[in-house]
Amino acid sequence: MPSLDPSVAEIRRAVRPVLDGHRTVLVALSGGADSLALAAAVAFEAAAADVRVVSVTVDHGLQAGSAAAAGDAARAATGLGLEAVVVGVEVGAEGGPEAAARDARYAALRDAAVDYGATAVLLGHTLDDQAETVLLGLARGSGATSLAGMAPTVEDDEVTWLRPLLGVRRSATRAACAAQGLDPWHDPHNDDGRFTRVRVRSRVLPVLEAELGPGVAEALARTAQQLREDAEAFAEMIEETIEDIVEPAEAGIAISVAALTANPAALRHRIIRHVAASEFHVSLTRTQTLEVARLATHWRGQGPIDLPGCRAHRAGGLILLTAR
Repeated sequence: MPSLDPSVAEIRRAVRPVLDGHRTVLVALSGGADSLALAAAVAFEAAAADVRVVSVTVDHGLQAGSAAAAGDAARAATGLGLEAVVVGVEVGAEGGPEAAARDARYAALRDAAVDYGATAVLLGHTLDDQAETVLLGLARGSGATSLAGMAPTVEDDEVTWLRPLLGVRRSATRAACAAQGLDPWHDPHNDDGRFTRVRVRSRVLPVLEAELGPGVAEALARTAQQLREDAEAFAEMIEETIEDIVEPAEAGIAISVAALTANPAALRHRIIRHVAASEFHVSLTRTQTLEVARLATHWRGQGPIDLPGCRAHRAGGLILLTAR
């Protein structure tokens, strides 16, 4: 028997453990090399694990021929032995074209998971995607949470999102498709320099690799992993101490000044962001977070601070966050 191509073996090894505990899963299949290689690996591993797999292709309708490309992806999934469905979506304009398309796609995948009784959705993001995400976060000054990149597992109320290929290079998914005789679709948007991620992929990372030597993408992915571990540790610390730090207040919540000042800056700032997010469902910028922190650490009688969806002010030994 011919030996198994190393790229195919690598992707199957990455997929195998994430199927444990699931009876039905979805695979998000665009038809590109990453998602097609993922679908092929899931089809192989799911057969042995007795897991039902449904391939879902989302047609965003943003370019000519998108319906035909979605149909080709579904036929490829059927050829792999998977159930296949194509879902059309309408893409809005909020947040820009990339964000709007992503929001529409994830909403469609979540709905499909509910419809098919799936407990997980597998996504084809690779190590290269992770490296690009870290670079984008670094360029935007988004902080450690953004630099932690994409998590391999994300739980929400309805489904678990899995990214088993975050340790796999994009070159491996292409090689795996070639080795298995699969013909991936090439999305023209992946060559469109109007999109920031495309410019990072086609221009920035190659320059870094050329000037700094190989291994930049792997180093960025390792950085994401380390920062994600730090973020998880901070989250546990906040959960353990939050009840001793905050208390209900009229139309909002109060944070103890003494507790904030007793904590190091990194934890203090995370507590403030956590309270704003959990109570008012808003994300504070670093500048906004620092201004709130100054109400505790550098109190000079300054007035209220207007924030997204809420307002912060100091009253004695408390910082009050109230609805605007």
